[in-house]
Amino acid sequence: MNNELTMNELLQATVDEGSSDLHIRVGVPPMLRIHGALTPLDIPVLTEEDTERLALSILQEDARLEVEQSGGTDFALPFGDAARFRVSVFKERSRFGIVLRLIPSDLLTLKQIGLPEQVKELLFKPRGMILVTGPTGSGKSTTLASMLNVINEQRALHIITVEDPVEYYHPHKNCIVTQREVGHDVPSFAEAIRRALRQDPDVILVGEMRDLETMQAAITAAETGHLVFATLHTTGATATVDRIVDAFPMDQQEQVRTQLSVGLVAVISQLLLKRVDKPGRVASFEIMISTPAIRSRIRDNKTFQIDSDIQTGHKFGMVTLDSHLMKLYLAGMISYDDLITKAKDPETVVQKLKQELQQRG
Repeated sequence: MNNELTMNELLQATVDEGSSDLHIRVGVPPMLRIHGALTPLDIPVLTEEDTERLALSILQEDARLEVEQSGGTDFALPFGDAARFRVSVFKERSRFGIVLRLIPSDLLTLKQIGLPEQVKELLFKPRGMILVTGPTGSGKSTTLASMLNVINEQRALHIITVEDPVEYYHPHKNCIVTQREVGHDVPSFAEAIRRALRQDPDVILVGEMRDLETMQAAITAAETGHLVFATLHTTGATATVDRIVDAFPMDQQEQVRTQLSVGLVAVISQLLLKRVDKPGRVASFEIMISTPAIRSRIRDNKTFQIDSDIQTGHKFGMVTLDSHLMKLYLAGMISYDDLITKAKDPETVVQKLKQELQQRG
């Protein structure tokens, strides 16, 4: 048994190695996710007693009860000034398992993330909804935190975040920032948004639009003169709009399309890909910014035409996922394999790539 091994030592190793996640399971050494790949630490295999001891060392009494009753719990864990961790403790085959996601304390700028300058302009809109979408682990929280930081530094507003758990801490700068944790400060996302409307907010961040009630509350908040940020686990603007509309009963869908056509400011979809030119990962984006044409597509249930609007909307700051992937590939930053497997329309990408390479001679 690894008697001397403490959670603090493992968290320090996670920070030191530049890892994004730490996995703790019975039967393997602790594993770090470094640049997308899992790498074992040079530590003996963990026993059932080890994982239980490590789990209990970070679980508060109420969280421990939740694991026993519900099979798992999620919470944020501070780690000195170095970082914070988003923690998931769960039972698997009646044994403890833990995954800890590192939340860096330093916020990236929009430029460091790779977002075009036009995205910054969206942060000065008086109202509407900005959605950041993508699969789990694609950097949505980081992008949102960076956007809020721009507002916090450059506008004088009241920002309310509703998260589960609270990830990035935002100190008061030019703005007052109220950060509420679902399950601790407020019972649900939908309830938090409804209450937020009575707390004189200008900007509301919804950590995740998980259900119909939350979506409805967020859309209403955007309609009533607030700038609302939220995430969804969708890829691409078309799929995002369809996912929201389809969540509502049939008899409400036309009304929701109308609300979205008016209230949706932008959809930013992102993927995180392994870099081939140096260690690390790079984000690939699709950016849709609402124009009169796109608003009418949403209202008239013609979302399948949004992709062509994004292709021709370059002057507004729009970019398709496939064109951004191709740009990253031609810059030598991602692999050909990632270019083809992540593209929405691989055949067209291959054709365009041939043309581009021919032009370059």
